[in-house]
Formats: sequence, C-alpha cells, structure tokens
Amino acid sequence: MKAEGKQVQTYYLEMLSKERFLSSPLPDEMSIVEIVHEQPEFNQFLYAFIGKQWHWTDKLTWTLRQWQQYLATCKIRTWVAYVDGAIAGYYELSLQNAGNVELTYFGLAPSFIGKGYGSPLLSQAIESAWSIHSAKRVWVHTCSLDHPHALNNYQKRGFNLYRTEVE
Repeated sequence: MKAEGKQVQTYYLEMLSKERFLSSPLPDEMSIVEIVHEQPEFNQFLYAFIGKQWHWTDKLTWTLRQWQQYLATCKIRTWVAYVDGAIAGYYELSLQNAGNVELTYFGLAPSFIGKGYGSPLLSQAIESAWSIHSAKRVWVHTCSLDHPHALNNYQKRGFNLYRTEVE
C-alpha cells in the first residue's frame, strides 16, 4: 500500500502479560461505555468518523450485512469514549483463538486529538482486553499513516514491537 507516493510501514506490537501494562489514568470528564447491544450501523459510523483522517478505507463500502458478519465472525466488542456528551473516540477488540485479543480499531475524534485523551483511552482498551477471561496475548498493528505518536503511545503502555513490514 502506498499513500501519496510513499511506502507505508506497518508495525505489529504485542503484550504477553498484563504485568507489562503501564496505565494512564482516565480524566474525570471522560467516560467509556461498551456497546452491549450489537449495532452494525454504529460500528460503521465510528469506523468512518474516526478513521477518515487516518486513511481507514477498507470497510467504507461495506454493506450492513458485511458489518453484521464482521461483528459476529470476528467476535468484536466495541467501546465508545465520551467527553461532555460528545464522541471522543472508540476502540474495538477481536476475541481470537488461543487467548489472542486484537485491538482491531482505536482512535480519537478529530476535535479530541492533541488534548491528552489518547493515552487514557488506550489504557482503557488494554484494561478491557486483559479483563477478558481467556486473554493470554493482546496485540495491535499500526502504520505510518496513523497519528505520529501512535507507535510511541503503544510502546509506552507496554506493547513490544515484534514485526515491521513495508508495503
């Protein structure tokens, strides 16, 4: 994949034990709620709303049926962060085989970037992943199209880089 004529680097990170996790406290004004009742339309909206600035395009043309299949097949759990009633960000976790939990999507709404919410939201995502009874490994991938501080934020929370690819 290339963006504007540039190669894209993809970074794969993992955390093999909760003891590696370095938390950042949640600000008082931020609340995070899990979407308990599956709403494919809402996941579709969050993906487009949060991902637009980061070139998330793979699922933009998906039908509602494809979103339903994705949520069911990939065992997706979704959380939304709110600040003063506004959507500040979200994350999705995919429950996979052998105790693997993937942080499939994570991001902040444009108006909340640069205000100190990224580390606390990521901390809550990691906490959510490790709270899954079967979790033995939490992993994520990010790329050079993501926020310039994304890779550093993952590493500061305790993730280790285990593979880099260039496309």
